[in-house]
Amino acid sequence: MAKLKSSLLNMFLSLAIICLLAGGILAVVNILTQKAIEQSKNAKLEKAIREVVPEFDNSPSEEAYYGKINEGDSLKIYPAKKAGQIVGVVVESNSKGYGGEIKIIVGFDSEGKLVNYTVLTHKETSGSGNKIGSWFKTDKNKQNIIGKNLSSGELKLSVDGGDIDAITSATVSSRALLDAVNRAYAAYSKTKYNL
Repeated sequence: MAKLKSSLLNMFLSLAIICLLAGGILAVVNILTQKAIEQSKNAKLEKAIREVVPEFDNSPSEEAYYGKINEGDSLKIYPAKKAGQIVGVVVESNSKGYGGEIKIIVGFDSEGKLVNYTVLTHKETSGSGNKIGSWFKTDKNKQNIIGKNLSSGELKLSVDGGDIDAITSATVSSRALLDAVNRAYAAYSKTKYNL
């Protein structure tokens, strides 16, 4: 096989063919893995939902809808049922933390008490900011928010006039997590499932 003459046109054509082949391969891989990625996301969400509400037998993600908090702001709501009766409501919420967006899901029982929460994603600093997933579930001092009924008022840090202790050296992250929980309750309180 004869060697191609090194010219601008030949180099451009060679590079264009390589780019088209690489782009085509990436497109095929994307199409082939899209379904598996979607199934993985759904499985992760279903697992997270199971962690934050009492046992249920329906598929909350299939019955999900958006609940309005105020004008231009709504959150995704997942009703959890057992034998056709509501046992809890899960709300997907978010807030701006120190390092970026904090995304959580919060579970409320049929009486409006906070059952549990799970952090889905965050970009808080390693160390102190990473504690947002566990700090507010501890019975130590005034940290625990599990079991609280927010109908009597929003959750606030003690530095903001409330009764919840902030994560040491992570007040902004703590405030953001409580804000996300408060937003979730605001959406829950306006649902048809709020008893």
